[in-house]
Amino acid sequence: MSQLEKATFAGGCFWCMVEPFDRRPGIEKIVSGYTGGHTENPTYEEVCSETTGHVEAVQITFNPNIFPYEDLLEIYWQQIDPTDSEGQFNDRGGSYHPVIFYHNDKQKQLAESSKQALEESGKFNKPVVVEIKKADTFYQAEDYHQDYYRKNAFHYKLYKKGSGREAFIKEHWHDQDKEKLKAQLTDIQYKVTQEDATETPYQNEYWDHEEEGIYVDIVSGEPLFSSKDKYDAGCGWPSFTKPISKIEERMDTSHGMRRIEVRSEYANSHLGHVFEDGPMEEGGLRYCINSAALKFIPVDELEEKGYGKYKVLFEEK
Repeated sequence: MSQLEKATFAGGCFWCMVEPFDRRPGIEKIVSGYTGGHTENPTYEEVCSETTGHVEAVQITFNPNIFPYEDLLEIYWQQIDPTDSEGQFNDRGGSYHPVIFYHNDKQKQLAESSKQALEESGKFNKPVVVEIKKADTFYQAEDYHQDYYRKNAFHYKLYKKGSGREAFIKEHWHDQDKEKLKAQLTDIQYKVTQEDATETPYQNEYWDHEEEGIYVDIVSGEPLFSSKDKYDAGCGWPSFTKPISKIEERMDTSHGMRRIEVRSEYANSHLGHVFEDGPMEEGGLRYCINSAALKFIPVDELEEKGYGKYKVLFEEK
């Protein structure tokens, strides 16, 4: 584990700075906390009162060989308003200042280069004011702040939308993301994940695939399904009895039908649909998924590609 590094980012409310990085390959741990101030072991109330000098931040433990620091920076810039030095969105004040805290000279150089590139891109008509500082002591926040977006999903979504962050990200980054995806995905992968298309049954990559491993989102790499839960439903698409991590479900009334669509939680990729005609002994659900929305990671490559914690799914019990 000596190859692991830390990255620390302040981007306003730390609730909203965990989700974008979570469940990516090579991301080992994300902690919400406080840093950059002068008070030891500060509390949330003290930080919010702006008497400690700390900002809310997240500290990410990552494998740079799997998920480079440059990719972390790219995600970071797309979560914040880099032109606002007085806070972020509806959260105002010193504890919400945006800051990149570097842990070594290489991170400092990459952070400065990425900031300069953003400034020169002309994407924003105001200066990029995010500070770049040497990492300081990081204090873990109270337990109820950790993984808030997962533990309090409903309130988190309301907060992210109500704060203005969600709309800002969509306005400034949505079109760029689409163009990037068009370049990196095949035509059918783009149409399925971004335009809710359905691929042809029996003529797709994984419908009869039997190798052991996990299936991840082709867009974000977030883990979705395990081969342990895959079965032949006779429909011509890969089918699973359950996911291995949280996915989104919503009503789909297209084509004159009422179905439950499933989408990946972070990338919001269209995956397929879930039906109630699966194996009863496994819960009765059938997740009917497009191969084009998936990427397969074999068991013997899980550690190498940053999914080591999922090896437990394949260990003999």
